[in-house]
Amino acid sequence: MKLKYSLYLSQNLHNMKLLAFALLGFLLFSCGTRIPYTDKLKEEYALDASQNIKKVQFYVSSTIILEQETKKGASGTASDGTLVSNSSNEKERIIIPVNTRCVFEKFGENGDVYIRFEVGDGKFLRFAMRPNQRSDKYYFVANWNSDNKNEVTYGNKVYSATSESGAAYLMVVLKKLDKTKRKDRVVKGIKV
Repeated sequence: MKLKYSLYLSQNLHNMKLLAFALLGFLLFSCGTRIPYTDKLKEEYALDASQNIKKVQFYVSSTIILEQETKKGASGTASDGTLVSNSSNEKERIIIPVNTRCVFEKFGENGDVYIRFEVGDGKFLRFAMRPNQRSDKYYFVANWNSDNKNEVTYGNKVYSATSESGAAYLMVVLKKLDKTKRKDRVVKGIKV
């Protein structure tokens, strides 16, 4: 009985190893590489047409954080003559983590693209190439200024983007599938 059980266990262990190697091979074979979305890629795959670019799955290269703070306050006097100052702060943060999936929404001016991150009115952000930069990646666009307001509209509300969010650019997955068919024919020659 013990011999049967140990044979059963070793056979199952062998089958599990084969399954693990098969899954690993499938994952390695089916995975693509994430690369920056560029003008060269856009031209190569004819992504300047809306019907083509809508089929592409986009990702963000780094985390984008949008913040909004609302301050409310009032001052006055209480019935006993004490001065009262009443204030409240309300903070909202939207975090779009690295590698978040997103889709094309529309084209903007000068080839900019608007990318949607979730369902809802106005829930998309603008990405564009930076002028005077050697890289032709499409970076996240906000109203970057020196007073750190970095304003951007998302979901029809105005937010401030963190300065680290400016490093985010669009990425796509590229799979290279190379198929080679080979047909061999042996020529036997001709006799006189």
